[in-house]
Formats: sequence, structure tokens, C-alpha cells
Amino acid sequence: MSSRTRNVALGAAGLLAGAAGFVAYAAACPRSRNWAPGFHRGPRDCGALALTFDDGPSNETPRFLDLLAEYEVRATFFVCGANVRRRPAIARKIVSAGHEIGNHTYNHPFLLGLSRGQVWREVVETQLAIEDATGVSPSLFRPPFGVRSPSLRPVLEDLGMLEVQWTVMGNDWKWPAHRIAARVLEGVDEGGIVCLH
Repeated sequence: MSSRTRNVALGAAGLLAGAAGFVAYAAACPRSRNWAPGFHRGPRDCGALALTFDDGPSNETPRFLDLLAEYEVRATFFVCGANVRRRPAIARKIVSAGHEIGNHTYNHPFLLGLSRGQVWREVVETQLAIEDATGVSPSLFRPPFGVRSPSLRPVLEDLGMLEVQWTVMGNDWKWPAHRIAARVLEGVDEGGIVCLH
């Protein structure tokens, strides 16, 4: 292989690595705004943090609502449209208890591999499910797995929605309560957004 061919190959490999790095950052870094308008934390001097729950509503959601009411805490529930269709009464309870309800797609897909039309359907079908069940049209969106798609920005902008990521993930689907609490307490500060399930 000539040195010119080797240099071209190395240059192409470098471009591919750079492109892959950009895609990874734009798709999955909570701070990235390349593929969606939004935020991953609130102001550091606000004296509060945000508590969020993903994937519901489920049969466990009323227990969370009771606990939140006991401590007079408000949260944001990012719900999946298919779950709202199965449990509309629980979605109504979220809203009637004074919590924010957000869009988490209809079927919880990995958005990066979807077309703009598929992303649009996932978001719009969930908006319709939430509106039908609660009368509320969410303005907040959280992508499944925190992974965006290049198609997400135009969809959210068309619908006037903002993406919300998180500052700390509790990993509560796989860890015991004491480990979840330690992770959240270590990773959150003023203005932080906690993501639980």
C-alpha cells in the first residue's frame, strides 16, 4: 500500500470515527441540543430539584401518588401512550393530583433507528392518548432510553414541545432501594432532575 493510499484510508477512518462520535453525543448525551430543543437540568440556584418518573402509568403508579401526596411533593410523569390507553383512570389521577404529565412515546422504541414519520407517530399518538384520558396536552417529552434521533427536533418543534433529560438516573429497575437512594443523593444537586421508573 502506498503512503498516499494509507493516508487516504487513515483520513477516511478519522472522518468515520469523528462522525460516530458526533452521532453518539447528539443521540445520547443529556447536555446535547443537536437533535432536540430542551434541557437536562434547571437553574443551580432555584432551591429545588425535579423528580420524574418514566414508563407508566402502571398499576404501581397510585402507590407513588399516595407517597408523593403524603410528603406534598409534585413530580413529572413521562408516560407511554400504550400504557395510557390501558390505564386511562391512572393517567387522570396523575393530573388530578397536581402532577405534570409528559410524553414518553407510544411504544417506548429506540428512536435512533426510526424515520421521521415513525417518530412523529410515536409522539403524536401519545399526545392523543394523554389528551383523550386527561384533557391535557403535554409540552414536555422524554425519549426512551434518553436516546434521540435526528428526526426528533422537527417533530418537537412542530408540536411546540421541549425534551427533558436528567441529571441523575436512579437505575431503579435493577437496584435495591438503598443503592438507588445513594446514587440519587450522590448525583443530584440544586436544579437537578432525577429520573426514576
